[in-house]
Amino acid sequence: MSDLEELKKKVRKLQSRAGTAKMELNDLAEDLPVNWTEIKVVAEKAFDAFAQLDAVKRELSALEGSR
Repeated sequence: MSDLEELKKKVRKLQSRAGTAKMELNDLAEDLPVNWTEIKVVAEKAFDAFAQLDAVKRELSALEGSR
């Protein structure tokens, strides 16, 4: 598998993870003030998922631009 294909696969996986994290954050927000102590944990999980996705998307874009 080429680097380009591997990065595209990784982007799809991270998009799924980010989407799940977004839904968890949304669910938590809808249930507030219940479980308010979980805000930091859930928000950090979502932040990390989107940061990883952004980094891989940038890497993919750079690789596609160099071809």
